[in-house]
Amino acid sequence: MSSADRVALDRRLAFLTALDAVGVEHAYWVGRLTLCGSPEDIARYDAAFLGQERDPSPRGTPWQVRRLPERSLFRATMPPAAPTSEGDPGLAVQASAEEVLRHRDLATLSGVERTEAARLLELTARAHPMRAGRRYRPAARGVVDRRRTVRGLLRGPDMLLRKARRPRPRRLVLLVDVSGSMSPYADALLRFAHALVRNCPRWTTAYALGTRLTPLTAALRTRDPETALRVAGQAIPDWRGGTRLADTMSAFVRGDGHRGAARRAVVVVFSDGWETGDPARLAETVAHLRRLAARVIWVSPHAGRPGFAPSAAGLAAVSPHIDALVAGHTIAALEEVARNLEVRRA
Repeated sequence: MSSADRVALDRRLAFLTALDAVGVEHAYWVGRLTLCGSPEDIARYDAAFLGQERDPSPRGTPWQVRRLPERSLFRATMPPAAPTSEGDPGLAVQASAEEVLRHRDLATLSGVERTEAARLLELTARAHPMRAGRRYRPAARGVVDRRRTVRGLLRGPDMLLRKARRPRPRRLVLLVDVSGSMSPYADALLRFAHALVRNCPRWTTAYALGTRLTPLTAALRTRDPETALRVAGQAIPDWRGGTRLADTMSAFVRGDGHRGAARRAVVVVFSDGWETGDPARLAETVAHLRRLAARVIWVSPHAGRPGFAPSAAGLAAVSPHIDALVAGHTIAALEEVARNLEVRRA
């Protein structure tokens, strides 16, 4: 076997673990899922698998291939585990390829995996940040509604009626770093931003951060994700280039931010925090942004890794001025970001 055909040890261990969980009858698809890292590997895998699966019949027929019907790599269903014996408190575990994919680092996905990850990202972004409006409505909790309470006293029993402010949508601002250091994650983050914009187009705005600030809201309102990303890519002149976080964020804060985009909004910054300029200026800009916004969330693809510390110059400078520093390297981490976009205070 040549060095190009060798399989990494972690993939071989994953193959043995999955095979033990679902049974040898699914060996072909288990191997294809765990041992293949790119579409080119599938042809080599098929050639290596040919003649390597034994018919489990008691007659002991020669080695032969029993291919399952062609289906999506990540939608192949797995049978439930065998029931445990009576009195055994063990759990019946069902292997889920989608669940495995949700926890894979987005920078390490193959082409086929990225296609399935894009579908999952479309389902992930269902955030509805809300704020308290000016108008009131009857509620079980809240301030006493004196007018309705007095009317009620004239008609019947003595009780206090209450009212609360009617919830209104809160603005959501997405700032996506598309510099060279963020390029392994930029495609997935822009897909996530597209899903958020499509989910609430009137109240969501998006920008690309690089060496300059690029508005992306109009491009990401396109319904088809592939068309939206193609239009967005054409609009970004500094894709995979350098990064000037202080300059680009300052341009947003002093421009659209002051004109209303950031006021009482939830601002989400997707960036690893690498800054080639003055970190102190970046810290001053983010502090200014925090005074305008209701909440500032910084999403770093490195925050979810063991032993992470905000050591990058830009990230260390902004840490005192943000509400949360969260991970954004997996689909599961981005799902958590979407769940935490709600703001309780006005």
